[in-house]
Amino acid sequence: MTKPIVAIVGRPNVGKSTIFNRIVGERISIVEDVPGVTRDRIYSPAEWLNHEFNLIDTGGIDIGDEPFLEQIRQQAEIAMDEADVIIFLVNGREGVTAADEQVAKILYRTKKPVVLGVNKIDNPDMQSMIYDFYSLGFGEPFPISGSHGLGLGDLLDEAVRSFPEDEEERIEDDVIRFSLIGRPNVGKSSLTNVFLGEERVIVSDIAGTTRDAIDSDFVHDGQKYKVIDTAGMRKKGKVYESTEKYSVLRALRAIERSDVVLIVLNGEEGIREQDKRIAGYAHDAGRGIIIVVNKWDAVEKDEKTMNRMTEEIRKNFQFLDYAPIVFVSAKTKQRVLAILETVNMVSENHAQRIQSSILNEVIEDAVTRNPAPSDKGRKLRIYYMTQVQVKPPTFVVFVNDPEIMHFSYERFLQNKLREAFGFEGTPIRLITRKRS
Repeated sequence: MTKPIVAIVGRPNVGKSTIFNRIVGERISIVEDVPGVTRDRIYSPAEWLNHEFNLIDTGGIDIGDEPFLEQIRQQAEIAMDEADVIIFLVNGREGVTAADEQVAKILYRTKKPVVLGVNKIDNPDMQSMIYDFYSLGFGEPFPISGSHGLGLGDLLDEAVRSFPEDEEERIEDDVIRFSLIGRPNVGKSSLTNVFLGEERVIVSDIAGTTRDAIDSDFVHDGQKYKVIDTAGMRKKGKVYESTEKYSVLRALRAIERSDVVLIVLNGEEGIREQDKRIAGYAHDAGRGIIIVVNKWDAVEKDEKTMNRMTEEIRKNFQFLDYAPIVFVSAKTKQRVLAILETVNMVSENHAQRIQSSILNEVIEDAVTRNPAPSDKGRKLRIYYMTQVQVKPPTFVVFVNDPEIMHFSYERFLQNKLREAFGFEGTPIRLITRKRS
């Protein structure tokens, strides 16, 4: 199941980012506690009344030097392309402005549901300020206050009512689903064509050739696969070519539908910040991950080139220290089909379930060899661990007091699980709970 996408659209200074942070329940920071992952977020998972969705803050899409109204238009059009529901945000204290009317004219063209939020209505005495906004033509305006968190419930109720109906996707147990994600022009379509053994996906040196995600089924050595080629862009135009952040939005749905994600890098160009941003979303989603360095045939090499590139990847993608790295060339087809052996291995690890008795033997041995340190005189006691989920493997460790479980000791336990059971290519999630 893919989550609905909700986009917040509006001119600058109406409070889009404040509302975005309120809805996702936290301040989205550019700093992440896991080293090596860029967190210049324009999207975040969110939830309202058991409805999960992805929220886009279009204000985070930098259009560069475009004129003021042109930036608004481009951001709104990106939202119209990607979102299932659009929240159109205006500033109640300033009334209807020419820029608001410009955004409204753009949104008239969309067939997507539009919910109108009037921000900065901070107390009941200001309710009368919303009535002018009926003139924008989107039905009832919802008074809200980003600074105080007022009225967001009614706004989200309306947004959730407009979500598309769930379409159950039949998932075959014996099919491995994997996607290729990365910046435009790193060779995702070319790699897909090698997997399929035919020119089924248009290939071009021009970034953004592929318009939509394409699902293709194939069989190799008796194993069934579904490959999802997510190219960067849907249509030509300066906005799509000038902001690589847009390619993140194209990858979200594919990541959610995949068992394994191939992070494709351009061996000629090296690592870019956008590569880390895209990889961060796959990591957050808990998918199996393989780092694929494409165009390796075009790189001038000596006997140390591959080792240097591996070190550079490990340095920049410290949060993906579990992900195998594969060097390939879609152009010469060198080692491309060997990727599928790695896909098989990662998929198996991603779905691996460990028997509780064996699991606790490993944990007991780890704790005996390296007891948990005391915290302010309190000693952490680990009672037992159990696996509660696969895809990704998720474990609950029961302790006397979760507050004294230090992240470094949690990391130690994760490393012991990897030493004992492999788990190459898949993230591991560890949840600490107090034993009742």
